Amino acid sequence: MRWVTATPARSRAILLGAAPLAVLALGYVIAAAARHADNPADKILPLPGAMAAAMAGLLFEADPLSGQYLFWADTIASLWRLGLGLGLATLSALLVGLVLGVLPPVRATLGPLVTAIAVVPPVALLPILFIVFGLGETAKVALIVIGVAPFMIRDVAGHIAALPHEQVIKALTLGANSWGVMLRVALPQAMPRLIAALRLSLGPAWVFLISAEAIAADVGLGYRIFLVRRYLAMDVILPYVVWIALLAVVMDFVLARASRRMFGWAHLGAR
Repeated sequence: MRWVTATPARSRAILLGAAPLAVLALGYVIAAAARHADNPADKILPLPGAMAAAMAGLLFEADPLSGQYLFWADTIASLWRLGLGLGLATLSALLVGLVLGVLPPVRATLGPLVTAIAVVPPVALLPILFIVFGLGETAKVALIVIGVAPFMIRDVAGHIAALPHEQVIKALTLGANSWGVMLRVALPQAMPRLIAALRLSLGPAWVFLISAEAIAADVGLGYRIFLVRRYLAMDVILPYVVWIALLAVVMDFVLARASRRMFGWAHLGAR
């Protein structure tokens, strides 16, 4: 059997995927133990026990000033901003991508504008967003939308534009107009691509969210990380980073399963 044709069973694939994570965790524990053997006060690589103790206070003890459980308050605030930003970006990508993909004159007119916006580094626009929208939630959500929506629009529009032209001709022959082609031909085939684009946008969206929270926020996962960094509190920073990664993985998994369940025909050739 050749490697290019070998498809591991589900249980074996899970074990293969877990192995690098286990090796990484074991390597960290060994390195942390070695550093603490030389310097028991080391803060750079905290031991698992120290991280558990630091996180217990954030998880289960209410903050004396706000009365909130900080870890859960940070998580809810960040997920709300991320969800709203990605929701608006996804809706924009669907609507604009359909129009650009189906209507060549509109694509010729607005395509260069979307491309120009897509190549601008979104973080560079953050000061402008804070000036225009203030330091509230709007600027943070707007950064996520501006950061991921142009990419998603281009991806969806390009996918629709590349659909076989015969499908459009057949729809027009059967009496459909441009609106009918958009809804009956393009939309069903755009939905799996839209979910795939959303999955690819999760990483950048988290980057934009953390950047915005680090600059102007009073609650959120990014805010907490940059707040405690001044104290070299790696026992808080590392668990927060792991938590963000876990949230991103769960979101990606849910989107992948939803796509396969709702649009199984689009995944027939996938391994």
